[in-house]
Amino acid sequence: MRDLLRLLRLMRPQAGWMALAVLLSAAASLAHVGLMAASGWFITAMALAGAAGVAMDPFTTSAAIRGFALLRTGARYGERLVGHEATLKFVARLRPWFFARLVPLAPAALEDEASGDLLARLKGDIDRLEFAFLRILSPVLAAVLVVAVAVGVAAYYAGAAALVLGAFALLAGAGLPALVHRLGAPAARRVAHDTGAFEAALVDHLEGRAELDIYDPAGRHRRQVDAASDALLADEASLARLAGASAAGVGLAAQGALLAVLLIAGPLVLAGRLAGADLPLLAFLALATFDAVAPLPLAFQTLPGTLASARRLFALVDRAPPVPEPGSARPVPAEGALVFSRVGLTYPGADHAALADFDLVLTPGRHVALVGPSGSGKSSVVALALRFRAAGAGSISFAGTPVEAFSPDALRRRMAVLGQKDHLFAATIGDNLRMADPAATPDRCAQALATAGILPFVAAQPEGLETFVGAHGTSLSGGEARRVALARTLLKDAPVLILDEPTEGLDAHTEQAVMAAVLDAARGRTLLLVTHRTAGLARMDEIVVMDGGRVVARGTPGEMLGHPLLAALP
Repeated sequence: MRDLLRLLRLMRPQAGWMALAVLLSAAASLAHVGLMAASGWFITAMALAGAAGVAMDPFTTSAAIRGFALLRTGARYGERLVGHEATLKFVARLRPWFFARLVPLAPAALEDEASGDLLARLKGDIDRLEFAFLRILSPVLAAVLVVAVAVGVAAYYAGAAALVLGAFALLAGAGLPALVHRLGAPAARRVAHDTGAFEAALVDHLEGRAELDIYDPAGRHRRQVDAASDALLADEASLARLAGASAAGVGLAAQGALLAVLLIAGPLVLAGRLAGADLPLLAFLALATFDAVAPLPLAFQTLPGTLASARRLFALVDRAPPVPEPGSARPVPAEGALVFSRVGLTYPGADHAALADFDLVLTPGRHVALVGPSGSGKSSVVALALRFRAAGAGSISFAGTPVEAFSPDALRRRMAVLGQKDHLFAATIGDNLRMADPAATPDRCAQALATAGILPFVAAQPEGLETFVGAHGTSLSGGEARRVALARTLLKDAPVLILDEPTEGLDAHTEQAVMAAVLDAARGRTLLLVTHRTAGLARMDEIVVMDGGRVVARGTPGEMLGHPLLAALP
């Protein structure tokens, strides 16, 4: 119930549209009930009048029938228009709402989530929440209004018939949906949960095809994906069968209500206590009432899956961000020294510190290299600099102010960063470059590409900057993709440049040329070079050697290039 109430609160901005959609839906169903009841009464009354040889006014009832028909058509069209407008507005607001709450969590608080599962939540789970109004809330509220009015009208003619109609409507609109909910809830929850797991496995399978062809020739992973798909299809088939059975159940209840009303109203007609034309009126009224009741079993069948999707979304957005926003953030200076003082960091669940007593001073224009083997703590320093994580000990400041006083996003705008696994989007080379600077001209893009040593390759492509790189840059080689990402980083106009393994995947000759060009382009900018290679180290102002999360040596290139740890580097 808590998840449902929370979901309803998210719908509040569209409450007016949704209320109008419910009223239009109820009006359309009531017009259908009125049309059926008036038609039954009119045909019977005309027949009885003709048999008795008496005259009657056909125009009033004919006008009412035509009015009901027009109202039903117009209200149903309006309900579809307004209901979908409300739903689309709700979903259009929901996806940015969810994404905006994911951003402060990334990457530290989302490391346990597969990218495919996050995509399933961002798309599949939010799409499933479309049903919250159209299939659940609107049909239930409209049915309550229609049944209340129909039972009230039936009570005017025959109290017993109204009681029977109410009982059958309650059976079809509450009892049967409750049974459907009980039987279908496990499968609906599995569909909501397992869809994300299946999509994550499918993404892994597609992205890892080359490796799987080599290391999984027996197709074990493919069989796992197929098994997950078969399980989903089995649950969906089970829900479809249940939906069909529930629709038949509603139809059976409607026929039962019709028969019961006839059995009650027939003797009243014979006893002269009910006009003969009122018998078909009550019969058709009872039958048509179930037009509004029919969607309810599906609504209750949809409810568990919808709430499961809402629960999956809320479970993510309720996570505490690893770096909280300051209450009143200070403006970040245009430039300044980035200073680490006795900084420590321990990852959640780890039994030892990833970083301990780390000191570093990056004054404007200074170039510093962090060197060390994998696991030595270099990437932890980058994560702390970017405020992806908060230091567990010590302090970090920028321009003399603790970084906790700044908005993490505002601080990151002062930094241009090439991460170890920088992402290339499924777009053109130019589009990927302009992620760093949307206003970048083709000449500036070409200059950044030249610095990264990739301009000749781009210029040789028929489409040039408009060359499509594919998902994750798969149409490029590893070295080409790395240099496009490096060019994008260089294109960002930020005072602090952080390059984490910028020459990964490059041969020695290309690596030396690229590093020389990068260091030339970085003059006047603060540079933090994270590497386990020697290229470019001779031009650093300071080299910091790390091992086991601690600084084991530091000094100028002249002092450090003979260090045993550096001597072993390629």
